[in-house]
Amino acid sequence: MYTNTGYMNLTDDELENTKIPLRVNSCGVYRLVSLPVMSTFRPLGRSDYQLLYIAAGKAFFTIDGTATEVSEGSMVLYLPHTPQQYAYYINDKPEVYWLHFTGSEAASLTREAGFTENQVLYTGISSKYQELFLYVIREVQLTRPSFEELSALYLKQLFLLLKRIREEGGFKKTEIQKEMEKAVRFFHENLAKNIEVEAYAKQLHMSTCWFIRSFKEYAGMPPGRYLTDIRIRKAKELLESTDYSIGEIGGIVGYENPLYFSRIFKKTAGISPAEYRKAAR
Repeated sequence: MYTNTGYMNLTDDELENTKIPLRVNSCGVYRLVSLPVMSTFRPLGRSDYQLLYIAAGKAFFTIDGTATEVSEGSMVLYLPHTPQQYAYYINDKPEVYWLHFTGSEAASLTREAGFTENQVLYTGISSKYQELFLYVIREVQLTRPSFEELSALYLKQLFLLLKRIREEGGFKKTEIQKEMEKAVRFFHENLAKNIEVEAYAKQLHMSTCWFIRSFKEYAGMPPGRYLTDIRIRKAKELLESTDYSIGEIGGIVGYENPLYFSRIFKKTAGISPAEYRKAAR
């Protein structure tokens, strides 16, 4: 199982704290690689809030006593002291981001984001969500000056983004959005391959211009840039959490030429892969 997590050094009694505006207690991302199933059962829940984002695949949550399949592009919220039971299965290729948080602003932020009536919200697949989760994880891991305030700001930004979507009418799946979701899923599952946007569009009987325009409206960036973005983000995770060589990591994320990988990484991240690994550690 691939994990990338960050934890505050807190006791169980410190997980709930309404004297502060907002604080992230722990956070992370899970992907099942060889473990067939990962399940969680907390009959009494936790004393803080928990937010989970199904970025890929699907997961199964027991909600109001009923097992419910939750698809990618959905977020699930657990309130404090609420029973928790959920599971991920390797065959579903799940990628799940999660965080626990507390504070006096937590109730209003979750309510305004749309979790008042629904524990599960369809929010769409967006690299922005993953980016914000990863920012939070990195802040909690590195504990640099003001990391508590910054991690809380990133979390607040995530909730405000969801609030905007709700106030603009909610995120409803159209046929175009479903096609763009398929494209996002294809890009994530085939990072190491040579993906040509024109060939992908032709395979689905779409014009290249229409596909690029529709994808940009859906994801906020053209497909080529999105592909580069998720490749570099994956490379950052591997640089932080593995001992693979820079050339090996380049190959894993789709760049066979190590020099070209280093050039693209530096152009995107601002520093070389070696410098990034040194700073992260």
